[in-house]
Amino acid sequence: MAAKIQAVIFDWGGVLIDDPRPGLMRYCANAFNVPVEVYTQVHDKFLEDFQKGLIEERTFWQRISKELNRPEPKPATSATGGAGRQNSLWGEAFRSAYSPRAEVFALASALHNKGYKTALLSNTEVPAMEFFHQLRYDMFDVLVFSCAAGAQKPERKIYEVTVEKLRSRPEQAVLIDDKPLFIKGAQQAGLKGILFENLEQAKNDLTSLGVK
Repeated sequence: MAAKIQAVIFDWGGVLIDDPRPGLMRYCANAFNVPVEVYTQVHDKFLEDFQKGLIEERTFWQRISKELNRPEPKPATSATGGAGRQNSLWGEAFRSAYSPRAEVFALASALHNKGYKTALLSNTEVPAMEFFHQLRYDMFDVLVFSCAAGAQKPERKIYEVTVEKLRSRPEQAVLIDDKPLFIKGAQQAGLKGILFENLEQAKNDLTSLGVK
């Protein structure tokens, strides 16, 4: 008999919000005054270390600046606010690209209110994580960000960390994500997976797993 689903894990970019990557790439390419394709290629060389929290934002920009042979851009304003906080170009870029899907947040909230354990699992960077905390969403029992966990999807460790924080078992949890590779990683770690295409499809797939 299949284990009953007790926990639903949501991806952030591409599920709860529109994929921020295109907007992020445009914002940062403009900041460096280079074509988007040129910026993106360099950006992706250093992104994994940034997302795993292995390097700070300043180091990330220094590496990109050196690779592009362009001066390091300065953020326009303090994105984080508060005395003593460093301005964050990545925080600014992320805010500019942030487009939440209210209906998917509503689904997470409804599941939470019905007694399901809910989690957010995201490959993301410290400034974006800080922004998420500022938004004060209250429909998630657990938040797992790659930059804090030191691992990222599709690495097995990050799924295990998420399930452990949920105090659940892998077979009792389902990940909703828009990337097939990340769904495959979840399944290899023993979780169920739903490849997100749209809200109705996700709801139907949850129902087929016995989630009411």
